Amino acid sequence: MSGGEVAGILVAVFWAILVSFIALVLVRLAQTLKAATKLVADVTEQAVPLLADASATVRSAHTQLARVDSIAADVQEVTANASALSSTVSSAFGGPLVKVAAFGYGVRRAMGRKAAPEPKGTVFVGRTAGSPLPSARAGRRRTRGKG
Repeated sequence: MSGGEVAGILVAVFWAILVSFIALVLVRLAQTLKAATKLVADVTEQAVPLLADASATVRSAHTQLARVDSIAADVQEVTANASALSSTVSSAFGGPLVKVAAFGYGVRRAMGRKAAPEPKGTVFVGRTAGSPLPSARAGRRRTRGKG
């Protein structure tokens, strides 16, 4: 065999190994693509019902929020009415009740003074004669922290 024939055989063997390697890579790539296609199909089959359920849940939540909004509006109206009623009752009955209470207090005090005996002796402003004078304060001032 000549050198050219040996080189030709080596190139042919190299090409055969290269083609085999490329075929193996293509087979593995085809398997990966089939698995990815199956995975996408499964996800699509599961995602569509999930999205439909999520859409129904959102619609239900929207309905419930509309109900809560109407309830809140009603509560606000009731609160405003209660506040108006409270201020009306306060203005209508508050003044006369205060006057009646003051009158009752005055009557009780007047009745209490008439029932008490008059003190004997000279009366000074704020005390009667013969009562002890208030005691003087303690002699010196206290200084805090001024040594």
